[in-house]
Amino acid sequence: MPTAHDLVVIGAGPGGYVAALKAAQLGMNVACVEREPVLGGTCLRVG
Repeated sequence: MPTAHDLVVIGAGPGGYVAALKAAQLGMNVACVEREPVLGGTCLRVG
């Protein structure tokens, strides 16, 4: 069953997940696609 999204964010690094959160706060139906099992990217997970 297809699902409609207003925004699809590719990558959940620092910029991607913040963009997805902000869009959701603004009322958009958002999908965030990330290849890794955790969010944040290298910047937030490794330092």
